[in-house]
Amino acid sequence: QVQLVESGGGLVQPGGSLNLSCAVSGSTLDYYAIGWFRQAPGKEREGVSCITNSDGSTHYADSVKGRFTVSGDNAKNTVYLQMNSLKPEDTAVYYCAQSPFNFRFSGTWNAPHDYDYWGQGTQVTVSS
Repeated sequence: QVQLVESGGGLVQPGGSLNLSCAVSGSTLDYYAIGWFRQAPGKEREGVSCITNSDGSTHYADSVKGRFTVSGDNAKNTVYLQMNSLKPEDTAVYYCAQSPFNFRFSGTWNAPHDYDYWGQGTQVTVSS
């Protein structure tokens, strides 16, 4: 049974930082991708970032490029999302999800339907 558990969310002031973690159990990180998505109230779930652990390639939404960094620790079966220079518009529930695609030849990294397992989410609130 594959399980993903997010942690690290919270309340932070604009310009601050948070580091989200996604602990994966029931499988290894070697053969698939882990994506980060977020969903704000009244909005659709959107792809934020993704790391394809087969080759270490990463993807980012334009809105977070230069501010967010995704990384993985295969020994700990954990993927991280370091979020810097946070803005109020980054406020959302953040989810990690596992995909069977590596997104080089198939799948779309920011398409929720290309992910088959999801965590429960962690709230990130950016406010003064």
